[in-house]
Amino acid sequence: MKFKIRTPNTIVLMLMLLTLFAALTWIIPGGNYDRVIEDGREVVDPQSFAFGESDPASMIDLFQAPIKGFTDSYAVSIILFVFIVAGAFSVIQRTGAFELVIHKAARFFKNNPQFRPVFVPFFMILFSIMGMSFGMSEEVLVFIPLFLALSHAMGYDSITGMAIPFVGAGLGFAGAIYNPFTIGIAQGLAEIQLFSGSGLRFVLWILMTTLGIYMVARYAARVHRDPTISPLYGHEDHQRTAEESESFGEGGQQINAGHITILILFFATLVLLIYGVLKWDWYILELSTLFFVLGISSAIIGRLSSNDAVGSFVGGMKDVLGAVLVIALSRSILLLISDANIIDTILFYMSSGIGGLHPVFSAELMLMVQTCINVIVPSGSGQAALTIPIMAPLGDLVGITRQSVVLIFQLGDGLTNMIIPTSGITMGCLGMAKIPWEVWAKWLLPRMVALYVLALAVIAFAVLTGY
Repeated sequence: MKFKIRTPNTIVLMLMLLTLFAALTWIIPGGNYDRVIEDGREVVDPQSFAFGESDPASMIDLFQAPIKGFTDSYAVSIILFVFIVAGAFSVIQRTGAFELVIHKAARFFKNNPQFRPVFVPFFMILFSIMGMSFGMSEEVLVFIPLFLALSHAMGYDSITGMAIPFVGAGLGFAGAIYNPFTIGIAQGLAEIQLFSGSGLRFVLWILMTTLGIYMVARYAARVHRDPTISPLYGHEDHQRTAEESESFGEGGQQINAGHITILILFFATLVLLIYGVLKWDWYILELSTLFFVLGISSAIIGRLSSNDAVGSFVGGMKDVLGAVLVIALSRSILLLISDANIIDTILFYMSSGIGGLHPVFSAELMLMVQTCINVIVPSGSGQAALTIPIMAPLGDLVGITRQSVVLIFQLGDGLTNMIIPTSGITMGCLGMAKIPWEVWAKWLLPRMVALYVLALAVIAFAVLTGY
């Protein structure tokens, strides 16, 4: 008899984590660091720690904690930002602008097999750009059926069809330059200028995307030469999928001036976002307003009816409801241990454990910690809300800049998103592709090792140069 182990829902895992920390408030002693102002922000004085009284969480505190997570002012602002950005992109998706461009490009490659060598690089770069700029995540689900069918029609397998959009967007997300859901929120929590330090992240994005393209394209070429090397060989109905691919891009809506205008407006919004943050000190209120205007403008230009526009906006908000719950629960954990007066004690123990190491080794241990936490908290914004308030001052204590701490966070969060079974997006894409998780994990794991080697090298460079 085979026993199937089911992974608990992320919300359940978060509630279990909240309960664990409530129990730890009875074990970990209270303690405090003195805070000083340095470079315009509050940092801990590493020599000032002293043990003190703790205030262990009661059962009432435990049950009230999730509610407090929703009422916390900073959590509310993050939740509002996530809702509005998701709603705006849902409206853009409803206009069909992005989807039509990708469909037309896909049809071009299918009808012009002489361009096969650039098929994988072209689309992986396209999806990586969307991952690094606006944090494409749930949206990638829309493209899985198209690339599965197209990959089969071109002589590839389902793993290639899954990897092009999913790994492409995932690499962009991990090596993000301006992702508002991860970089924006994490830098705000770390009290550093939003989207600062983009130079090294741009290099990281190029290296990450290039390495990913090489690995996927090399595999695709091998499968094209010898289909039997595919882990799914003999388990796919290639003929049926190839026939289905004939329907993609045939007839239907054509790209018009409205679609082109929406795409131009989208990229203009990203430029204005960067300029506003760097020159006018924009933060969550202004950025939320910017994306709200983007959503309204796209609906008007795309000639959506009021019902379609509102329905799409609300639908986008519904898509991130799980992430919003994770954000609130993450915040509730921090509020619980803060009220118990044990946050500084946790910092003291963590810094004592890695403080004697070279900062490079400390940073790479922090990457491993973020990676492990991401298994439990696969939401980027939720993980930022949970870990950055602890990791940023920990970096101060062990000689790692807050900019480097954010870099460590985005890599620890982004890379494992492509393989962890607790990610709803990962499991959803695999379900659509009919690829068993263990097959996908076996294929991706050695490639993940190469990506982590690159991540460790970039982190080492960041720490050594004081990034």
